[in-house]
Amino acid sequence: MIALTAYSASLGGRPVLHDINLAVGPGEFVALCGPNGAGKTTLLRAMAGLLPGGTPKPRKLAFVEQGARCAWGMSIAQVVALGRIPHGDHNDAAIEQALADTGLTDLRDRRIDQVSGGQARRAMLARALATNPQCLLLDEPVADLDPAAAHQIMALLARFAAGGGSVVAVLHALDLCARYATRMVVLNDGHICADTSPHEAMPHAAHAFGLDLGIDTMPRLLPPAHTG
Repeated sequence: MIALTAYSASLGGRPVLHDINLAVGPGEFVALCGPNGAGKTTLLRAMAGLLPGGTPKPRKLAFVEQGARCAWGMSIAQVVALGRIPHGDHNDAAIEQALADTGLTDLRDRRIDQVSGGQARRAMLARALATNPQCLLLDEPVADLDPAAAHQIMALLARFAAGGGSVVAVLHALDLCARYATRMVVLNDGHICADTSPHEAMPHAAHAFGLDLGIDTMPRLLPPAHTG
């Protein structure tokens, strides 16, 4: 369980988060949504224990920041292997599984500074997965990805949560949130304005983004109903 209770934060003397109460447990895939400047990244960093008064960082927590890149001329496989450093071993099986899960097996020998932004983003996620974490905190994990790769990564995160892990991901694509997340937290102006299922939170998210989504638009953002 990762939890913040009555948490507030300021950056440069400016209030960013106000009285946040948020707890995430095993099996949850939480989509953290809201407009630019709402405080999403600050909240994620607090949950990672990187800000004063934030959650103490659990041993098996992996945090991938927005735009995280490796500036060294290393292969993708070598970058992913860095995730094993805290464990003091190489663990080929964990590295190969992380490469496969993120669709990078065929790119394992490519230098990370010579691949696209989306491929580099997947490599940083693979490095996090190679740590065998119990919780993933991800800031815009599908930014820069084409639609097929974005769905692949979202499905991977959903499976991670279904297997008992916890995922909190900053996301802007409401259709992906609706299809894959088990819960949506909508942040606006430093306040949580919704914390419920994606179906129930969608109108709050649309309002926070300033979208006028009518009854003809909303169903297209939601996953199809299961039958049989």
